Amino acid sequence: MSTTGGGSRVFRRLSGIAIRWAWEKASMIGAIGPTDAKGRAFGHIGEGSMLAFPQGAIYNERYIHIGSKTMVGPFACVTAGMAPGQEMASDPVVSIGDRCVIGRGSHIIGHWRIEIGDDIQTGPYVYITDQNHSYENVDEPIGRQWPVEAAVKIGSGSWLGANVVVLPGSVIGENVVVAAGAVVRGTFPDRCVVAGVPARVVRRWVPGKGWVSEGELRRDARG
Repeated sequence: MSTTGGGSRVFRRLSGIAIRWAWEKASMIGAIGPTDAKGRAFGHIGEGSMLAFPQGAIYNERYIHIGSKTMVGPFACVTAGMAPGQEMASDPVVSIGDRCVIGRGSHIIGHWRIEIGDDIQTGPYVYITDQNHSYENVDEPIGRQWPVEAAVKIGSGSWLGANVVVLPGSVIGENVVVAAGAVVRGTFPDRCVVAGVPARVVRRWVPGKGWVSEGELRRDARG
C-alpha cells in the first residue's frame, strides 16, 4: 500500500506550521518602532507606535513624524517627496498624530504638507496625497507637466472607510465619517458624514436635533 499521499499530507502540514511560525516571527522582528535603527531615521516616532511588517515604500523618513501609540498597517506606503534623498521645502511633510490606525495597503504620499490629527482610523487601501498633475498645457502630456501641491488636513477623531481617496487641498473637520470609496476634495465641517464621488456631506450633527440628513435640512429651510 502506497504511503505517498500520507507523507505528502504530513509534509504539507509541517511545512505550513513552519512557514506560519516564520512569518509570525518576521512580522514581529520586521516591524518598525521608535527604538529600531529604521525608526530612528524618522523625524519622530512616538512611544508605542509601529509600522507593521511588511512595509510598503517608505523614504525620506526624516520628514515624516508619527505620534504615540499609532499603528501603520502592513503594505502601507508613507513617503515624502518623489524619490529617496530628496530635499523637501517643508518639515514635517507628513505628520500622523497619536493613537491612529492606518489601514493595510494605504498610501500617504506627501510633497508639501499632510497633517493627520489624533485618534484617526482608516480602512484598508486609503490614498491621501497633497500633489496632483496639472493639465494647463493641452499640447503637453499630462505626466510631463509640473505638478500642483496643496496642503491636506484631516481633523482628529475622524474615520476614513476603505478605498477613500483624499485629494490635494482637502480639509476634513474633526469627528467626520468618510464613507468607503469616497473621493474627497474641498473643505468639510466637523461632525458630518461625507460620501460619494465627488464627496459631499450627506448627514451632519445639529445641536438639539442630533444627526440630520441634508435632505431634512433642505426641507426645514424651505419651511
